[in-house]
Amino acid sequence: MPHSSAEQPSAPSPGAPSAPLQPAPASRPRPTSTARWNPDAPAGSAPPKGMHLRVDGVSHSYGTLRVLTNINLVVPAGRPTGLLGENGSGKSTLLRIIAGIEKPTQGVVKTPKPLGFLRQDLPHDPRTTTIAMVVEEALAESRRLERLLAEAGEALETDPSPAASARYDQLLARARIADAWNADSRADEILHGLGLADVPRERLLAEISGGQRGRLALAHLLIARPTTLLLDEPTNHLDETGAQFLARILGEHPGPVLVASHDRAFLDDATRAQLDLDPSASRIDANEGGLTAFTGTFTDYFMARLDARERWEKKYRLEQEELVRLRQLVEDAHEVGYAERPPRTEARASKKFYADRNASVVSRRVRNAAQRLEILERTQVRQPPAELHFTGIPGRSVETGQPVITAREVAVTGRLAPISLEVQAGEKLLITGPNGSGKSTLLSVLAGVLAPTGGSVEVAAELGVLAQDELLDPDISVRTLLGRRADDAEAPDLMGLVHEKDLDRPLHELSRGQQRRAELARLLQSPPSVLLLDEPTNHLSLDLATRLERAVLDWGGTVVIASHDRWLRARWEGRRIDLGAAEG
Repeated sequence: MPHSSAEQPSAPSPGAPSAPLQPAPASRPRPTSTARWNPDAPAGSAPPKGMHLRVDGVSHSYGTLRVLTNINLVVPAGRPTGLLGENGSGKSTLLRIIAGIEKPTQGVVKTPKPLGFLRQDLPHDPRTTTIAMVVEEALAESRRLERLLAEAGEALETDPSPAASARYDQLLARARIADAWNADSRADEILHGLGLADVPRERLLAEISGGQRGRLALAHLLIARPTTLLLDEPTNHLDETGAQFLARILGEHPGPVLVASHDRAFLDDATRAQLDLDPSASRIDANEGGLTAFTGTFTDYFMARLDARERWEKKYRLEQEELVRLRQLVEDAHEVGYAERPPRTEARASKKFYADRNASVVSRRVRNAAQRLEILERTQVRQPPAELHFTGIPGRSVETGQPVITAREVAVTGRLAPISLEVQAGEKLLITGPNGSGKSTLLSVLAGVLAPTGGSVEVAAELGVLAQDELLDPDISVRTLLGRRADDAEAPDLMGLVHEKDLDRPLHELSRGQQRRAELARLLQSPPSVLLLDEPTNHLSLDLATRLERAVLDWGGTVVIASHDRWLRARWEGRRIDLGAAEG
């Protein structure tokens, strides 16, 4: 849900209202202004120079847990930027700080207003709020700007003072960035682009799916069109068409855009710069923290990051080897050199001459080594932090060719058209389709979680299910989630999914990506012969998502995945079923 701030304190904002939404009127007059406005000016004209989002020296902690350290960044207007980092690196925290929802422990944030922040839920009573009411709320700022601009234009005709002219120019700039004159047509375009055009606007939020509510929250933000956009995982409920539409909208937005996402294909399409919160190579005498900026698409970033990590590890290794050599050289100084070597010619000089010269050489070498050691100990690169590397799914051998799931004309009224399928032991099956086509519904039916309204399902193997949005007790620890007691001396096999230091942290202290890793660890520590995975790459770090995809294909068991992840689909090597368009 957008969080925003507006220039006028008394004006409604694109954010959630404190009062209940009112039904949209059947028609509304559209105020116009004749002064200084060029109707042929392009929508969303270029923003004023210097309209950038800036973060200076931001650090943040939760108690003793440091989440962000010395973050400095600039997001220029008109250049959509990706915010990247491992699960738990602080992406969502940073976005909340920029949005003003949380105050940083230290540092300053400056953002062009109004600011919109995408949240996953609309803060309205779903039993009394309709889609039309949400859309009308999103249009409120454009309506207000049109009205204020008309009033300012009329005032300017009678009072051509510098103050009146400056107010008009300020409102005009805001209205052009908000594209206020095209707000109604923009609303229609956005609802269509996000797959909501066919949902009746008089329908209550309680009567639409969770995915539709997530897309409506995104539509609310885009219709409101605040100057600065902050988006946290905006494609979780979007199919390929919706993600491509969103990428185009963000590319056309005139203000700053900052996006945290694990959708690799979307980042490639939508962003032109990347900000990486993961640690990078730095000297031990430099300040810790910060982030690394990359110019280009996600693919450009991904390749550069791999190269940078390889160079960092190599440099650290070579420096540690040099430190060992220099320390040994200084320690053994009294044995270094040629003090025992006899002089080359007794006839040309005395033994004392050569001894003195050798002592001088030894002294100079030791002195140089000590100086190099002192400099290197102070300027050496920090040790690269240990990265979580998914070790793969525990092995399982199966008899291939035997059907483990057989579905005959299964259907769920309004959610899944009749479909028949047979899944063989050891097979890897990918289920794709646009939003509303029934991917998650089909997995729920196969898992026995949802009873079909027609058809039948036969299962001849043990199933394990990873739901898309599984409800977990936020107060239990990761150790408890994995079925271990607090006093267990031996840590469970974490398969590179969870840091051992996080075992006893309650789930509510973890990011959604860290929770998702813990869910995977619970499912895979003793995997059944058949895995049903609903959007398994949602919320996962980019590296882990790639490794999980490869592990699934290499595993001996049976896997059925429902996903709209374009990166995964482009690289899928197993069988696939496309459910096609939704019924309605």
